[in-house]
Amino acid sequence: MCNDYRLMVDVASIVNDFADLKIEIRFGEGAPNLEPREDIKITDVGPIVRTIGGTRNEAELVQRRWSWPGPNKRPVYNFRSEGREFNANRCLIIADGFYEFTDPKDPKKKRKDKWLFTKNDEPIFCIAGIWRETPEVGQAFTMLTMEPGPDIAPYHDRQIVILERNAWADWLDLTVSAKSLIKPLPAGTLAVDQVG
Repeated sequence: MCNDYRLMVDVASIVNDFADLKIEIRFGEGAPNLEPREDIKITDVGPIVRTIGGTRNEAELVQRRWSWPGPNKRPVYNFRSEGREFNANRCLIIADGFYEFTDPKDPKKKRKDKWLFTKNDEPIFCIAGIWRETPEVGQAFTMLTMEPGPDIAPYHDRQIVILERNAWADWLDLTVSAKSLIKPLPAGTLAVDQVG
């Protein structure tokens, strides 16, 4: 599953993208200093957008840890979405790319092949997530997963939930069914390039 993603976009661009959707971003903790990052890995801190007071048109951009410790102390960085509604603590995880890894085509290679997925014609996209407060690490988030869509199925048997742009506000609105928003993207939505 996804254990590495990318964000090379600055705060101002993120705020503008959300403003285009009539979602006002607030900075209760101050505007985060987002450095361009090729790799955001499990236990790193990454930016998320979450609702303020349950309204879909006002949200905050904060940085939180990716993953919380599970019952066996292993990090919970991906969380199955099937059969769940997520009636609290939804968040949008901002990215402009994510990586999947496959066994190398060349049998002499020891490292796995690394593939970068980006969304065609969109500078950023949002991954459906949830966050929680934990005694061990404070507030942390995880990415929701689902069966793979057509662009990802050749590379992995699961995928993260990438929301259509017009569903970002709906994901923040707890009165909207999460199940209605979790669906694969149409074929050809994602571009894929071998990297690394």
